[in-house]
Amino acid sequence: MKPIRTFTIISALPAKLQPLREIAYNLFWAWDHETIDLFRRLDRDMWEMTEHSPVQMLGSIAQPVLEAAANDDAFVAHMNRVHNNLQEYTAGEAPTWYERTYGKDSKPCIAYFSAEFGITDCMPIYSGGLGVLSGDHLKSASDLGTPLVGVGLLYQQGYFRQYLNADGWQQESYPENDFYNMAVELERHEDGTPVTVTVEYPAGPVKAQIWRVRVGRVTLFLLDTNTPDNHRSEDRKITNQLYVADREMRICQEVMLGIGGMRALSALGIQPVVYHMNEGHSAFLALERIARLKAEQGFSFDEAKELVSATNVFTIHTPVPAGNEVFSTQLISRYLGDYCQHLGISLAELLALGRQDPGNTNEDFSMGILAMRLAARTNGVSRLHGVVSRKIWGNVWPNVPENEVPIKAIVNGIHIRSWVSKDMEGLFDRYLGPAWARDPSDPDAWERVKQIPDDELWRTHERRKERLVAFARRRLKKQLENRGALASEIALAGESLNPEALTIGFARRFATYKRSTLILSDLERLAKILCNKDRPVQIIFAGKAHPRDGGGKELIQNIIRVCRQKEARLHIVFIEDYDMCVARYLVQGVDLWLNTPRRLREASGTSGMKAAANGVINMSILDGWWHEAYSPDVGWAIGREEEYESDEYQDMVEANAMYEMLEDEIIPMFYERGQDRLPREWIGRMKASMAALCPVFNTNRMVHEYIERAYHPCAEQWRNLTADNFAKVRELASWKSHMRRHWSEICIGNIEMDEPSEIKVGAQVAVRTHVHLGSLIPEDVSVEIYQGRVDSEGQIVNALPLRMRCSASHGEGNYTFDGAIACRSSGLHGYSVRILPNHDGLSSPHELGLILWTP
Repeated sequence: MKPIRTFTIISALPAKLQPLREIAYNLFWAWDHETIDLFRRLDRDMWEMTEHSPVQMLGSIAQPVLEAAANDDAFVAHMNRVHNNLQEYTAGEAPTWYERTYGKDSKPCIAYFSAEFGITDCMPIYSGGLGVLSGDHLKSASDLGTPLVGVGLLYQQGYFRQYLNADGWQQESYPENDFYNMAVELERHEDGTPVTVTVEYPAGPVKAQIWRVRVGRVTLFLLDTNTPDNHRSEDRKITNQLYVADREMRICQEVMLGIGGMRALSALGIQPVVYHMNEGHSAFLALERIARLKAEQGFSFDEAKELVSATNVFTIHTPVPAGNEVFSTQLISRYLGDYCQHLGISLAELLALGRQDPGNTNEDFSMGILAMRLAARTNGVSRLHGVVSRKIWGNVWPNVPENEVPIKAIVNGIHIRSWVSKDMEGLFDRYLGPAWARDPSDPDAWERVKQIPDDELWRTHERRKERLVAFARRRLKKQLENRGALASEIALAGESLNPEALTIGFARRFATYKRSTLILSDLERLAKILCNKDRPVQIIFAGKAHPRDGGGKELIQNIIRVCRQKEARLHIVFIEDYDMCVARYLVQGVDLWLNTPRRLREASGTSGMKAAANGVINMSILDGWWHEAYSPDVGWAIGREEEYESDEYQDMVEANAMYEMLEDEIIPMFYERGQDRLPREWIGRMKASMAALCPVFNTNRMVHEYIERAYHPCAEQWRNLTADNFAKVRELASWKSHMRRHWSEICIGNIEMDEPSEIKVGAQVAVRTHVHLGSLIPEDVSVEIYQGRVDSEGQIVNALPLRMRCSASHGEGNYTFDGAIACRSSGLHGYSVRILPNHDGLSSPHELGLILWTP
């Protein structure tokens, strides 16, 4: 039965406790331990029952408890202190880092689009690492005072909750999110009606309402189609679940995220200058920007595309093909065929924007390629991922040398205050001073970690491990009860894990390439490691497989079967329903963090960074972030980057390497104790790890880099291109069109080189080339010597492009260019000559995809 009218009930707070509502509705509390302590103090049991949700807690707590708190001077003083800190943080007079660096008058507004945001566990609209990275990005943007807004979708069910059946097979449930008990606020017009946006779909228009989430100084806007304005249930379900498998529903979501998200910002009067697409899910925003500029400024498609591309940023997060969103030609035609009229291009031209080979009509449409083609700056999320991405996507820029493919790397990080335990935070405050929290990128602050007394650091770590073991036992008992386990098995769960044993943590998405069961490869050998009475070891697993990933589910089932074996029962546990709460317990409490992806499949991997910030030592394959983070004094590397043709052999070699490290170095180091019972060498490695890794692998440093290498340059481009009533946009679009029309007229003629009988290191060798430019002029092009060492296959490697100067004009488009090769090292060297477009409005010389090499 549907209601004839709905109304919203809010918590009835006593007058003295009114600040609690403002505190609860700003997620600054998610990384402020004093605020978390305030809500725990109000009602510890309710804090746990509501899954750490202050808003739900305030709406559920008994009125006598609130009245008692209002009459408790100590509680009120605590609340006022927290409230003052929040107000000082969000609206304080002191200038932020961004204002000190760029000034108040030069602020661009950055829009950060992502399909998921993991900010805190009581807002379950995330699935894993990508979402948590998005949430940490917002938090650091807030800390730095970056003028950024987030845009995403508010999922009615979000990602699934995981539980295992009696056979250990993953099952999924989808409890609904209650938006009215979450820290989200509906955007309303002055008359109280919700602000909505409309997006056209094949079956008709779909409306979405907009919710606001306060994340410190930053605002996140989330779209929700579950509104009575939508009469079709299919339309209301567009924002139902995150990462649905159904392809048609997925494109519906991404149309709403990209096109609807743009319209939401417009409806709210927000006009960003720079747009950041975090993964390709939101790439349709670039099309909406083009359509809007065409309508508002009378631009052609090419003119609008210039301004949009110059101010778009795109981050790729996965080198795994399955992680890159593609849609069939039929789906793109169905959902964007009519939209092409707003763009002023044909469907074929739109499809070409999303294909590696624009002319291949059999190729599916890639959201990632669309984003690359419509973004001035594209980056991977670790140095190695940048290398892998340039290899994978090189065909988007034909004939461009792999090392010049315009995909850079900005390494991921974590928001350290969100992941460091309260105990460790207290230790940092005492010995590192306030700098570690104010500027986590400051290496001098982290160097002071080495001044922390060994016994204090170890006791702090031991407390966290004791809490982890207690938490794991509670969760394990609950899991077994839910599965209908025997009473004896449930009772035994209370004895599992030993707070004094070396504890290994493995928690992440259960995709097959992550090889979660690699450590279980040799169960007989592993049993000897785990069950050593003098030096016991234990492993805690957690993670979810995608509902459609049977291989990932089998990995979980295999772990559960091992857990049930007598030898492993007390030493291996699997914690169900991995989320941010479980992650915090693990990264704060284990001793060793394990990561075993198949190499070159891990883009970054941030869980190990979270562990490192808590003094947990990493043991990992040299992939993703660990490839650049590893050194022998901060952790352990599994293998040495060897790659074998057989996956089975690769697994065997790396499993053996892991067992050997555990047996010969890791376990002895952990259990080597002096009279004071402290593992001094282990503690030394904990300190070395924190001092080296924390100042680098944090999102404050990461957002710094995005600002300096992407946001601010894009904002400068916006100011440059929009000056004089968009004169430079029109000029650049006209120039590019001219280049495309006449590029085929270019040809490289004779090349002359001084060839002394002997070329010595340090010599300069002159090169001259004759070029026909046709309708172009020398200023339109960059003629370059492409010179470097020649390898055994006759290929130029480690090339250094050297620009040549126009030295003579011979009429009718014929020119002479001169240059010189600097001979810096001995050996076999070679060179070629190439021609590239040249214009100060280009973000990359390869932007146009035009390049001519010596025949």
